[in-house]
Amino acid sequence: MFRRVVRASKFRHVFGQALKNDQCYDDIRVSRVTWDSSFCAVNPKFVAIIIEASGGGAFLVLPLHKSGRIDKAYPTVCGHTGPVLDIDWCPHNDQVIASGSEDCTVMVWQIPENGLVTGLSEPVVVLEGHSKRVGIITWHPTARNVLLSAGCDNLVIIWNVGTGEAMIQLEDMHPDVIFSACWNRNGSLICTACKDKTIRVIDPRKEEIVGEKEKAHEGARPMRAIFLSDGNVFTTGFSRMSERQLALWNPQAMDEAISVHEMDTSNGVLLPFYDPDTSVVYLCGKGDSSIRYFEITDEAPFVHYLSTFTTKEPQRGMGYMPKRGLDVNKCEIARFYKLHERKCEPIIMTVPRKSDLFQDDLYPDTAGPDCAIEAEDWFEGRNGEPILISLKNGYVPGKNRDLKVVKKNILDNKLSKNRSFFKNEGKLEEILKEIKSLKDLVSSQEKRIIQLEEQMSKIAI
Repeated sequence: MFRRVVRASKFRHVFGQALKNDQCYDDIRVSRVTWDSSFCAVNPKFVAIIIEASGGGAFLVLPLHKSGRIDKAYPTVCGHTGPVLDIDWCPHNDQVIASGSEDCTVMVWQIPENGLVTGLSEPVVVLEGHSKRVGIITWHPTARNVLLSAGCDNLVIIWNVGTGEAMIQLEDMHPDVIFSACWNRNGSLICTACKDKTIRVIDPRKEEIVGEKEKAHEGARPMRAIFLSDGNVFTTGFSRMSERQLALWNPQAMDEAISVHEMDTSNGVLLPFYDPDTSVVYLCGKGDSSIRYFEITDEAPFVHYLSTFTTKEPQRGMGYMPKRGLDVNKCEIARFYKLHERKCEPIIMTVPRKSDLFQDDLYPDTAGPDCAIEAEDWFEGRNGEPILISLKNGYVPGKNRDLKVVKKNILDNKLSKNRSFFKNEGKLEEILKEIKSLKDLVSSQEKRIIQLEEQMSKIAI
C-alpha cells in the first residue's frame, strides 16, 4: 500500500528573507518596558514603534518608505504621561492608531496623511475608565470605531470611539491579570487568556462566558489565545516543566484540546500572528531569533509544522503587515517588522513560484479596509462579516475620512453655534504650526547653502 510520507502543502517551501540595511529603520531606541506586547504595529502606510521616552510615553510613526537612519529629533506621538504598553492601527482607517499606557488611559490619534512633521501631543480622544495600567488594545474587525481595552485592573472595556463612551465593562470575569484578548472573525465573540491559567470565550454584548478551559497550559508563564477563522481557538503557553506549548481548542467543547504540541524549553512568550486567508500561524518568541510557522488544517494532527526562519539577533518585538499591504507580484504571503535593540528590520515571507501571473490560490479575497457595520449597530446586537477585496491588481488605498468624535454632552445645544468656529480655529493652528516648521527648515537650509558657497569660494581662490 502506497503511504505518503511528506504532506503536500503549497506553503511547505515558504522562505523568509530579511531586507538589506538600507531598507531597515535604523537608530531607534526601542522601548525597554517589561510587558509582553509586540511593541510594533504596521499597516500599508505606516510602521509604528514604541520607543524609550523620558518623562512619559511615546511612539514613532514612520511612513513605510522612510527607511534608513531615523534622526533623533524625528517627531513622535507623545501625549501619554507613562510608558506606552500597546499600540494598534484601526483596520478601517490607515491614519488612526490607538495606544494604551501605564498612565491608565487609552488615547486615539489621527496621523497626518504624509506622516508627522511636528510632535503630536493632542489625541483625538482620551478614553478614561481603567484604574490600573492598560496593557492590551485591539480594534473590532468589522464595526467602525469599536475598540477593546484590557488593563491590569482585570477589567475589559469596549468603547465607542465615535462618542468617547465606555459602552460595555466586563467586570468580575477575570480574577487576575489578562495576558491577551482577541476578537473572532466577525467580532461577535472575544477570547482572553488570564494569569489564572484559564482561557475564556466571552460574548461581550450579553456579558457572559460561553466557554472556558481552566489550566489550558499548566505553566506559570504568560499564555496567548487567538481566534481562527473557523471559530476554533489557538493558544500558546507553557507546560508544568516550562516547555513551550501550542494547542488548538473547540469553544463548544473545551474539556479536551483538539491538538497539543510541545515545542522547546525557553522563557520567551510566543506571540502568534494568524493569516485567516491561508490558515498559517506564525509564532515569534520574545527574545528568540526565529519565526516558526505552522499550517492549520482539518486533518490530524491539525497543526502542521512548516518551517523556521532564523536570524542571528534576538527580537524585542514584532509587527505584522495586513494582507492588503503585501507585494502580490513577488508572491509575498507575510511581512514582519522585527525590532532589535536599535533598529526595525522588515522580513518578507515568500512562496517560490516560477510564473509571474497572479497566484489566486495564494491570495483569496481578503478583508478590506471598509467596515461592515457602524458602532451603534454592533452595540444593538447586529453582526457583520468582513467585507472582502481582491488583491489581483494590488491593493490601492482609498481616501481615509477623518475620525470625528462627538461626545454626548448636555451643553451640546449651547455650544453648537461656536463649535464650527473652534474646530476651524484648531485646524488653522495646526496649519500655522506646520508652516512655521517648514519656514524654519528652509531658513536653516539657506544658511547651510551660504556656508557651503563661502567654503567653495575659498577653495576656488
